[in-house]
Amino acid sequence: MQFRHKIAGGDFSKAGNAASSVKKVLNQLNVDHSIAKRIVIALYEGEVNVVAHAYSGVVDVQIDEKQIKIIITDKGPGIADIEQAMKEGFSTASQQVREMGFGAGMGLANMQKNSDFMNISSVPGEGTVVELINNVRPYEG
Repeated sequence: MQFRHKIAGGDFSKAGNAASSVKKVLNQLNVDHSIAKRIVIALYEGEVNVVAHAYSGVVDVQIDEKQIKIIITDKGPGIADIEQAMKEGFSTASQQVREMGFGAGMGLANMQKNSDFMNISSVPGEGTVVELINNVRPYEG
């Protein structure tokens, strides 16, 4: 199963729409609640990052019996130093975004904590691509 959601930069009223949609699908597929929760948190954080920092973006979701893969692609300023951006509390959010309660510098860290795999690639001045993968079933090793 595959689907795509568009994200408008600066439109906080719609931040979370993709995460809500994915949550509904995961519930319909009876994905374990704890796994679905992690996926939805990671995706929500990604959506907010696009809304807060980019001009536009898309979320591509692929779900199969083994994993859920989410690719968030944005057109925006990009991330100059990914290692620094991954540090909890680091933020480049504007004062306006912070006043709305966003931009605390936890987005990328929360995305990583709630994903089994995360990869970020970014070109300053062009945009960022974040790939998230979560296994559908808990590890039974």
